[in-house]
Amino acid sequence: ECYKLMGRGAHSYFDLRVDSEGKFKGPIYRNKARINDEGYLTDRLSEEAVAFIDRNKKQPFLLYLAYNAVHAPPEAPQATIDKYRKRFPDLGKERVILMAMLEHLDNGVGAVVDKLKKENLFDNTLLFFLTDNGGAKAMNADNTPLRGFKGSLYEGGIRTPFIVSWPAKFSGGRTVDAPVISLDILPTVLDALKVKPPKTPAFDGKSLLPLLTGQSKTHHDTLYWCKEGGEWAIRHGDWKLHTVKNQTELFHLGNDPSEETNLAGQHPDMVKKLNSAFNTWMAPMADPITGGPKPGNLEPAKNGPSDPDAVRQKIRLERKKQREAEKKNQQ
Repeated sequence: ECYKLMGRGAHSYFDLRVDSEGKFKGPIYRNKARINDEGYLTDRLSEEAVAFIDRNKKQPFLLYLAYNAVHAPPEAPQATIDKYRKRFPDLGKERVILMAMLEHLDNGVGAVVDKLKKENLFDNTLLFFLTDNGGAKAMNADNTPLRGFKGSLYEGGIRTPFIVSWPAKFSGGRTVDAPVISLDILPTVLDALKVKPPKTPAFDGKSLLPLLTGQSKTHHDTLYWCKEGGEWAIRHGDWKLHTVKNQTELFHLGNDPSEETNLAGQHPDMVKKLNSAFNTWMAPMADPITGGPKPGNLEPAKNGPSDPDAVRQKIRLERKKQREAEKKNQQ
């Protein structure tokens, strides 16, 4: 079962903007049916999650709760905004709204945890709480002392909160410094279920359980990130190589987590080593079929459509016709 916001998301191939002006508006769907729903979306997602737990509390379940907050657009109930504006009169408008959004997010997570505890499910439930990127500059986020914001491969764009809870299997209240990544979630779940992952294709992620239970103090030797347009980064231990266009930077995150001092000129052998490792990792990657170049590549895609904008426009028109037909059938 599913309750979701359908709209223009983080992709270039599926656009469900619903108004003629192309504004950021998306319909709510319950399973495959479009519905009219009222309320603040962050709160509604929390309510639906609690109701889902109630319906499935007698059996094992998987709940994927993808909050819209604190993503743009900056919106929150006026009463909550007024509370923070009164408490912090010197803060800018966007920052006040961001704090109000965070309150509703926090309350929602708390409601889910409270429901699990009420049903005596919390101790034996594996919980992951994380965000997909660093704070956005447009939302007046503050990633200090990290450099950069959402959309960047500096630490401010990719180093994020990542909380895991499973009281029946490991104790809480600990901080793990070993770098991990969201790709580790699926292997962790399979490990918890004692299910062997497929050998091919091999997962990029690794089970976090040895790290969380204290059996291991290290995790990934190397992690990779890349974007369309040529920006990419690789981390090996505390060394991080960051490249965008023709600029190459080498940082030692253990000594310089704010990425202020470029050590590329002092350690050319490390630059060469990390550059080679990234190219080896990237070589077998295919171009995306949606028209963009291979992430980390400045060249146009080789196997994408010749006119990706035309393809997207065709999809929009098809979706518009589908919505009009659905509306006509409902009359």
